[in-house]
Amino acid sequence: MVNEVTRLTRAEEGEIPFYQPQGREVELFEYAWRNQLPMLLKGPTGCGKTRFVEHMAARLGRPLYTVACHDDLTAADLVGRHLIGDGSTYWNDGPLTRAVREGAICYLDEVVEARKDTTVVLHPLSDNRRILPIERTGETLHAPPEFMLVVSYNPGYQNMLKGMKPSTRQRFVSARFGFPDKTTERDIVVRETGVDSALAERLVELAHALRALKDHDLEESASTRLLIYTAQLIRDGFEATEACRAALIGPLTDDETTVEALMDVVHAGFGG
Repeated sequence: MVNEVTRLTRAEEGEIPFYQPQGREVELFEYAWRNQLPMLLKGPTGCGKTRFVEHMAARLGRPLYTVACHDDLTAADLVGRHLIGDGSTYWNDGPLTRAVREGAICYLDEVVEARKDTTVVLHPLSDNRRILPIERTGETLHAPPEFMLVVSYNPGYQNMLKGMKPSTRQRFVSARFGFPDKTTERDIVVRETGVDSALAERLVELAHALRALKDHDLEESASTRLLIYTAQLIRDGFEATEACRAALIGPLTDDETTVEALMDVVHAGFGG
């Protein structure tokens, strides 16, 4: 789990991470935090959910524990387990437990990827009890007012086996994220990469053209994150159409026929 957990504090971050609001999500998050309500973020991959949580944790001055959920994530990975060291057994807190003890924000990214029996441990933390029972030690932690549980998932990329159960989903305040409008997305690309506005605008236009082809054997749309990667390559001198192939088209599909079809859209926008 070491590689799956990130802990950030405002001091370690140095400054509040940049985030461009698309609506009232910043205000909603602050209201939810003040009222000790858990929050569910829904939206496509690469639209800024994780950056938003990092921004809000720094804005509120709270430590942030981020857990990348996956099929093998167990309840012990979140809560903790007994370990053996120096000839004795000792208890080691998991990231969820550490977040509760510290009054931090715990963010479970793509929570539907975790096993169903794992998400059950979230239930007593995400209702009015706000407790975390630790069965293996007999301890029950009461979350301090500063603690907040945040989870996210992509509702467009799930099946019947990986949807969030209504009994879990209905415990959260929900915010839906999407890709920004063209002007906002252009400004984000400029701010994140330092490229000029004209190049950022061309990349955004390309992304919108690709998103219109979402049903063309693609599981995901061209994300703002991929636009930023592409802009960074071009900024450093990599040829534009090849940067688009490597950082924008390639990650969307493994099918070479589809890649070439999407590259036709790139050539229409960038020439070559």
